[in-house]
Amino acid sequence: MRGAALNRREADPDEQDSPAAATEFAGAMLQALSGRPRTIAPKFFYDRHGVSLFERICQLDEYYLTRAEMAALREHAPSIGRLIGPRADLVEFGAGSPVKARIVLDALPSPARYIPVDLSVEHLDGAKQDLERAYPGMVVEPLQADFARALALPAQRPGDGRRVGLFLGSTIGNLSPEQARCFLADAAERLAGGGLLVGVDLVKDPDLLHRAYNDTLGVTAAFNRNLLVRANRELGADFDPASFDHYAFYRPDAQRIEMHLVSKRRQTVHVCGTAFEFDEGESLHTEDSYKYTIGGFCDLARRAGFAPGPVWCDRQRLFSVHWLAAPPVHGSAVAGR
Repeated sequence: MRGAALNRREADPDEQDSPAAATEFAGAMLQALSGRPRTIAPKFFYDRHGVSLFERICQLDEYYLTRAEMAALREHAPSIGRLIGPRADLVEFGAGSPVKARIVLDALPSPARYIPVDLSVEHLDGAKQDLERAYPGMVVEPLQADFARALALPAQRPGDGRRVGLFLGSTIGNLSPEQARCFLADAAERLAGGGLLVGVDLVKDPDLLHRAYNDTLGVTAAFNRNLLVRANRELGADFDPASFDHYAFYRPDAQRIEMHLVSKRRQTVHVCGTAFEFDEGESLHTEDSYKYTIGGFCDLARRAGFAPGPVWCDRQRLFSVHWLAAPPVHGSAVAGR
């Protein structure tokens, strides 16, 4: 898990999602259940109920990530603001709620524009007026898109400062290292002449990681099983969520948390009219959350074309916020790529 801004959608749990979204979810679930091992992207956690459960997770004592990142941003906001500079053109990838972006915006001299990118922008449209009132002179332009795919950003405007990306919430941890490198390489090109501010969870005591993903109240377990609840509602599936165990564990060899739904018994489930067999103990792999050392992430950023700069941490050094300088613009402007 899990960035608070994991490219999430807010959908009415009592209604079908849009045809395009339902088709994407159906295709992903059918592909996941047909493959071996069975695995699905974590972005499908975030229907309306999933978002609500994740917000509860962020308030749990065991779940340190959100508190640690917010603490690092607040403590080091003046330094971050000086690096980004005046009249900034901010692009937030997988925006979700603008709570963290506002910490950055508060530190900036006269931000020019804020472009929140998310799969759904209805909640961002609602925040647009509030943000424009809070930051006079700043334009808010929500962009409905999947940041993990080809992305056409609005052209940069004359008189604006550097284009700077925000990728907060440890969302980059949900990408494999190769996927993360590809995302960063694309961002380095799109942000040429500017930079990227990215939140990265750090390698730490495995027991602390275990508690963060296995809370005593069972909220994370409910969040994991909600994927099956969503499939029943939107895809006409017949999962029995209670017949799947939530299983999350840390793999130190891969420096990642893995999250699974493990079948308690041999059973048959139907999705979109297709039958799938689960053996007892067979799992659906629902999420990876990679952890990095500071040096390891800086190496990854270099391979993607960025020049790593300052790194800010919370006082317990649980979480890091990295400034990555993008290469300069070459030839004609890349605005609008």
